[in-house]
Amino acid sequence: MKEIGFGRSAPRGKMDFRRKELFLFDLDGVFYKGKEKPAKLGGSVAIRALRAKGKRFFILTNNSTDTVDTLHRNLLALDIPVRREEILTSIMLTAEYMTERYGRASYFLVGEAGFDAELRRLGHRRVHGTRADVVAIGLDRFISYEKLDVAAKVARKGADLVASHAAMTYMSGSGPAMGPGPIVRALESASNKKATVIGKPSPLMFRIALKKAGCRAGVAVMLGDQLDTDVAGATRAGIDSVLVLTGVSRSAEGTPAIGELKNVDELSKYI
Repeated sequence: MKEIGFGRSAPRGKMDFRRKELFLFDLDGVFYKGKEKPAKLGGSVAIRALRAKGKRFFILTNNSTDTVDTLHRNLLALDIPVRREEILTSIMLTAEYMTERYGRASYFLVGEAGFDAELRRLGHRRVHGTRADVVAIGLDRFISYEKLDVAAKVARKGADLVASHAAMTYMSGSGPAMGPGPIVRALESASNKKATVIGKPSPLMFRIALKKAGCRAGVAVMLGDQLDTDVAGATRAGIDSVLVLTGVSRSAEGTPAIGELKNVDELSKYI
């Protein structure tokens, strides 16, 4: 399925998306990099081109530290005209999953303030003891042995493990940094339980996006910077994917991705 070589944009005839109806974009490593001070990589041209063509799109991000409102403000500040309802995050979808699965759940959090806010927004209740319905897992840059140990005890006493995502890395301001994947694996090992993973590369996140858009997989395409999350997850969901070379992965050679873009704004050439 791979049709182009390393470091080059695909020829127009090889990556023609005029018949695609839904475009899914990763965020970190595609539109910007860095959390506290996001540095723009691209996006303004691509989004405006999609709007001009009447195409639908979602930001489909594994970001598990920032609320949808925070991400929306970041994008608007960088002149990337995305609407709030066009942003789907792993923590927002995790909160929705918990509502569908448990109603209003009690949770022990291994994560940061943004994750906590999204869970509370849907009425879930945070606990600090060793009894809960769920151990909710996201990126936690303040993780400690004590927190991990308590989380494992909560799981062993009956709580389910629910991970916003399990990616090993994400694109920080200074380059690839450790994601929540190692945390998920540690808690699975310590509790002898398997986590339910909502975000990429789980196909669940892609299927939710297709359902929200009312689209089938064949008319959708994913644009992301990581082979092991964006490309792998899209492939599992039956969706075409394109690697954007401004983030973690540097070549789509030998992968199911149908092409590469040096920058996300090059998308405007193919729609």
